[in-house]
Amino acid sequence: MISLSRTKAGSAPILANPVEVRGEWHAPPRSAALVIGRMREACCSGIRMVSDRQPQILRIENCPAGPPAVWLHRDASDTAIIHVDVGERAWTQLAYQFGHELGHVVSNSWDSEAKPSAPCQWVEEMIAESFSLRGLANLAADWERTPPFPGDAGYGKEISHYRDNILAQYNQISSSQGLGTSSSWFTRNRSALEGFVGLSDHAKAAVSILLPALMARPALLEDIGALNRWPERAALPLDAYLSRWRASCKSLGSAGLLPDLIKTTICSR
Repeated sequence: MISLSRTKAGSAPILANPVEVRGEWHAPPRSAALVIGRMREACCSGIRMVSDRQPQILRIENCPAGPPAVWLHRDASDTAIIHVDVGERAWTQLAYQFGHELGHVVSNSWDSEAKPSAPCQWVEEMIAESFSLRGLANLAADWERTPPFPGDAGYGKEISHYRDNILAQYNQISSSQGLGTSSSWFTRNRSALEGFVGLSDHAKAAVSILLPALMARPALLEDIGALNRWPERAALPLDAYLSRWRASCKSLGSAGLLPDLIKTTICSR
């Protein structure tokens, strides 16, 4: 078990406790753990952790046989297990994949009961992707200031370039769907959004709206710690899902602004 995060003592366990790195990395596991620790800090910077259902331990495994995912398991009930699929020293790819799956973990989707479900899984996918892309922006700046590896400050620009390419793709998808110009985007695309439990092109388009708001107001992200604290999780109609989320925010003392932001800026288009 390796812990190289610079997170301050007294933080929530998901931020402060060691990360476990397993699998074949084709590079020193210590280096992978260092990048993971930096990305964990970058993703969670400026966010208050409010959830009462977070793991004590993060385990990250490089698993070339499958796509990135949070492995929903029944053993080690205090451990969130994240699978990534990255090449040798592909640190940007590692950070991006880990950041998205960490977004699910922070959203309380990491234990054996956290199976993705229609019709509202798209909301969490959109949030997790925005969570990771915001983290990449912070990581790029941090890497240029204080690179984790000697003489590697220039790699921060590669991280920025990788992120910019993803955003360009999402903006193109958004434009092709008329998200920025149509007042009926959500109505026209609702069935496609709600019928897919992964990161669909429609959810990617929605990221282009949500991410700028989260970059400007990162404190909004504290509300994701209130997600999925009800038995039905995402298997509720949208209005009921958002209502449960607001009530969960209230019970945890978070601001509860993010559910309303999503309702007004995305679901009203």
